Amino acid sequence: MDPAIMGGKPCIKGTRVTVGTILGLITSGTTPTEIIQLYPYLSKDDVTAALGYATWRSEEREVTLATTCEGSAT
Repeated sequence: MDPAIMGGKPCIKGTRVTVGTILGLITSGTTPTEIIQLYPYLSKDDVTAALGYATWRSEEREVTLATTCEGSAT
């Protein structure tokens, strides 16, 4: 991710193709082979990496850290 490329959205390295674009295509029924035909500079490994990244992100959890203020009454 680079804030200067595609607004910081995760992209396939060296391209302006976002992970979201690939996921959207797959969701609409486009096969990896068809995606590569649409974007010939991508490889099957790129499509697989996008799916892996999306899977990893879906499993992340946000953890809220408790903060304390010194001198405050509780």
